[in-house]
Amino acid sequence: MRTKAQYIERLGKMNSNLYSNGQKIGRLDERQEGAINVMGLTFDAAWDPASRELCTATSHITGETINRFNHIHQNTGDLHKKQDMTRFLCNKVGQCIQRCMGIDAANAVNAVSFEAQKSPKAKTAYHDNWLKWLERFQTEDLVASCAQTDVKGERLKRPSEQTDPDMYVRVVEERSDGIIVRGSKVHISEASISDEILVVPNRALKKGEEAYALCFAIPSDYEGVKQVVHFHNFRKREHYQRPADYGYTDSYIIFDDCFVPWDRVFLCGETQHGGVAALLFALFHRHSYSGCKPALLDFVIGLASLAAEINGIEKTPHVREMLSKLIMTGELGYAAGYTASDFGKPEVYVPGLGSVPYGPGSCIPNSIYCNVGRCLTGEAVFHEQEILCNIAGGLPATFPYEKDLTNPETKALLEKYLMRNPKIPIEEQIKFWLTFIDFNLSGSSGSILYGSYHGGGSPIMEQIAITSQYDLESKKDIVRAIAGMAPRQK
Repeated sequence: MRTKAQYIERLGKMNSNLYSNGQKIGRLDERQEGAINVMGLTFDAAWDPASRELCTATSHITGETINRFNHIHQNTGDLHKKQDMTRFLCNKVGQCIQRCMGIDAANAVNAVSFEAQKSPKAKTAYHDNWLKWLERFQTEDLVASCAQTDVKGERLKRPSEQTDPDMYVRVVEERSDGIIVRGSKVHISEASISDEILVVPNRALKKGEEAYALCFAIPSDYEGVKQVVHFHNFRKREHYQRPADYGYTDSYIIFDDCFVPWDRVFLCGETQHGGVAALLFALFHRHSYSGCKPALLDFVIGLASLAAEINGIEKTPHVREMLSKLIMTGELGYAAGYTASDFGKPEVYVPGLGSVPYGPGSCIPNSIYCNVGRCLTGEAVFHEQEILCNIAGGLPATFPYEKDLTNPETKALLEKYLMRNPKIPIEEQIKFWLTFIDFNLSGSSGSILYGSYHGGGSPIMEQIAITSQYDLESKKDIVRAIAGMAPRQK
């Protein structure tokens, strides 16, 4: 396993294919520092005796101890630990821990490549290729981002119906030594600080859309790949400094006629498995949300309760009611994820067939509970902001700048008039409000909200998954029996 220092050292040696605000930049650009600090915690925690057991696992390939973010879930216990690890680490930073995309994509491709290799028309040994890549992924303790979301172009048209066929990433040429890929994946978290990019399809596919049924992995600094990067960092402080600066990035990843050798291809043309790959990554990622979203709610609950204490309203009935709503949302989201772990099986849901065995025996969380937990917490994010706004009042929106708070001519006066709770030192109150502003009113806060709502799929996508996979007919049968109706014809 690597250390944070070794991870950063490797980033510094990578090729420069990152672009931001009109400039070409390196991996260690200062604007990447916040995201690198967050990712670094995933390495530190694996070495820390207090969290080592939670954050490491035993590789089913080599039998060696590996970082849990590189592990293929072998049983329900692995799913439980992944969820708890995610919540534990997110509580260290008050935001996404960033590395879940790689583990979620890896678990999806592990199952899909196994099934696709069974096809007599398979274009390469998909699963054999995958296992070779996976062993390196684990032994070198690499960070992978997952590139799933296509630009989609004309939103009501399928991939094969687009005016421009590059609106979904596709194969434009098959060669004896590999494939040529063109298109763009967007909103891809932490691709700019990852070692590898795992590419999976965005949606279910049909006959005629074989070029879009594609899974592969390439280094994130690979030839033929450009990343246009957006940074999400809090405002730098000079006096009231944070213990550490955290942030995150996302990229538009552009595949500009990129060559991918066959030994890095894990699916190519099998549309039925392309749809499953899209579904499985979304499923594993929504399961990760049952760890990270409760952790973010832990932070929100802390903000709300501290704001109430500083404002002297913590014991009022309406504040208690609002806090109870936040607590219920967080813990119900966690409970749904925990149940999804407990019901995990090496199976996927197939319309018309129900749950069927899929993959080499690795454990897949229960789809209904994954989607219920993700939808419940995703829909709540803007209501959470309303609660925070309600409890905090207008102070955060007009809070003085840091230099006014430290200017000898205004410092004492501002401290006098910013004082709310005389039992809490004014320095502590100022630190709190600056952190509150970081999370709710900074340049990054809007992006955080949109990510919390849309990441892993918008609530409408979870609702579709829930209603399409839930056994509604059995519920009708309950009513038929109680009402004395004729049984359903099967």
